[in-house]
Amino acid sequence: MSSLFKYGDYLGTVQYSAEDETFYGKILGIDGLISFEGSSVRELKKAFKESVNDYIDICHNQGRSPQKTYKGTFNVRIPVDLHKKAASVAEEKGISLNELVRLGLEKVVR
Repeated sequence: MSSLFKYGDYLGTVQYSAEDETFYGKILGIDGLISFEGSSVRELKKAFKESVNDYIDICHNQGRSPQKTYKGTFNVRIPVDLHKKAASVAEEKGISLNELVRLGLEKVVR
């Protein structure tokens, strides 16, 4: 079961508040916070799509990109023993640790 909606290039979270008896979520991968809600999954999905479309229109009117900007760098925190093993594998393969991580990520996200 997925707890995400997909619409075009956008993902939205799906959560439920038992206290409010409401489904809610937010758009991922954007600069800013856009949330949406509905009383059913169908309403939530409709609100998500409307929120994405509204967000794209606002960005277009303001002359800015709707997609979040990524730098291509990030920190990864892993256990010490995994770090040591990864560094050894990278050395054996004659590549950098960054290259090893990139190769591993490519296998997972494809």
